[in-house]
Amino acid sequence: MKRWAFLSILISLSLAGCSGDDITIIERTDPDVNPDPDPTPVVIDESEDNIDNTTFDRSVYVTFSTSGEATVTGLTDSLTAKVSGNGVTITNIGSEKVEYHLSGTTTDGYFKIYSARKQAIVLDTVSITNKKGAAINNQGKKRCFIVVNGANTLSDAASYSATPDEEDEKAALFSEGQLIFSGKGSLEVNAKGKAGITSDDYVRVMSSPSITVTSSAGHGIRGKKAVIISDGTVNVTATANMKKGFSSDSLVQVTGGNTTIKVTGSAAYDSEERDYNGTAGIKADQQFLMSGGKVSITNSGTGGKGIHVGSGEKIELPVSEITGGELTISATGANYTKGDISSKGIKIGWAVKKNNQYTSFSGDLKISGGKVNVTSSNSEAIEVKREIGISGGEVYAFSPAEDAVNCGSTFTISGGYVCGISYGNDGLDANGNFYIKGGVVYAVGKNDPEMAIDANTEGGFKLYVEGGTLFTIGGLERGASLSQSCYSASSWSRDTWYSMTVGDKTFAFKTPTSGGSNLVVSGSAKPTLKSGAKVEGGTSRCGGVISEAPTVSGGSSVSLSTYTGNSGGPGPGWH
Repeated sequence: MKRWAFLSILISLSLAGCSGDDITIIERTDPDVNPDPDPTPVVIDESEDNIDNTTFDRSVYVTFSTSGEATVTGLTDSLTAKVSGNGVTITNIGSEKVEYHLSGTTTDGYFKIYSARKQAIVLDTVSITNKKGAAINNQGKKRCFIVVNGANTLSDAASYSATPDEEDEKAALFSEGQLIFSGKGSLEVNAKGKAGITSDDYVRVMSSPSITVTSSAGHGIRGKKAVIISDGTVNVTATANMKKGFSSDSLVQVTGGNTTIKVTGSAAYDSEERDYNGTAGIKADQQFLMSGGKVSITNSGTGGKGIHVGSGEKIELPVSEITGGELTISATGANYTKGDISSKGIKIGWAVKKNNQYTSFSGDLKISGGKVNVTSSNSEAIEVKREIGISGGEVYAFSPAEDAVNCGSTFTISGGYVCGISYGNDGLDANGNFYIKGGVVYAVGKNDPEMAIDANTEGGFKLYVEGGTLFTIGGLERGASLSQSCYSASSWSRDTWYSMTVGDKTFAFKTPTSGGSNLVVSGSAKPTLKSGAKVEGGTSRCGGVISEAPTVSGGSSVSLSTYTGNSGGPGPGWH
């Protein structure tokens, strides 16, 4: 188990594009190792991250060459360059903030900086391949703006040579300080020896660059303190075992832009951690936040996850939240039997199990907006180790093998559209109390003892249906408290569109091709249910399995009787 300082995040206000209030990141040492009662805050400053708010004192121009030595102009006595072929090392001991403009092509070179000042590296149609290490290596700890103009390519070596004084060189594009991307051009990073882009502080994409990272050895993009996508287009492919598309010891946040992550590597034994470790599209040791933009993640690796929040260090985790944007995840890899690493769409949190009993948990998820679409072929689509609260947005979760959504403690739905479909287990499962207070809920579970909606009655907990609009196949947990009446359909057919009207609202839903037997519905008043209806128009919800306010014609009325409990197995209406 690693013994490093971890980060506890306090969010003042979620970012919105490139404007808003600051994020405060407070460093916290593992309490079991070296408790720190008065941590020092590190602030991500909106104004400072905007390059337009920085005035640079000098421009230096570096031109790489395929036929000769690189040239450097714009130097001073306190701003010097060492040039060896196409290897350029800049040392800035002065007070000036400098823009470095890189252009030209080299197949055996690099750009390296030593500086105590804020700076900008302008990629101005440059191609750098280093045969011994990183293409760009910033050893300065202050902000480093990366301005992307034109088409640019950076490639590292398959194996890195030793660095002076064992200084860090962790990626094809590496920085000790923050990396802030902007510009309107494109950047292609090919990482063969280590990660693609790494900062020992944080990485942030602003403005509108197009960044493509292909990593066959390390993570795609890693920000030790945070990875933040505010704008632009980011495409990451990570193929190595145990590696991640995005990786952070604390926070990954998406407020805008269009992000695509593809991971194919398998879980494996990590000799450094002395444990088995899996891959993930996004790995945040403490928190994931999303308020805008689009994120699409596919992970086909054995034991691979779409999003994984938490680490081996059992610290209390901040709440992960989705308030907007579109998140799509597909986890298709098989489960990795060694180390019990399952392939899941989303996993939030950790649990401690002693003497075959769970003793503690951490990790909560709140969803109040946006669209979330998660599928997992061989395990849970969404697993949260403690509480889930859904008050808005759309959530679609599907697993043919395991729970669609599994909650380690209290599960509350008060709004939004929630669809959990499982052919092999529970649709929506809480290991504590389950409260349905509002929203539109469509749940499909397997036959008894699995349920469409399950609460942990064995542990003394209960399902409470207090409001909302429900369509469920597979029955409700036994002993449920139904303060809002529920009704059983006299008969129903698979793979068929049904319409349901409650008061002045009409919904349509399509029954699954597999799953449980009982069709149970509920609403604020007794619903009117029709089968085989022609459904046109309306607003598509939850991946198209629900239509809100469609035009409905035809169909046959379905008789409804008061539902008092779940029989679980085959019964009336099974086809």
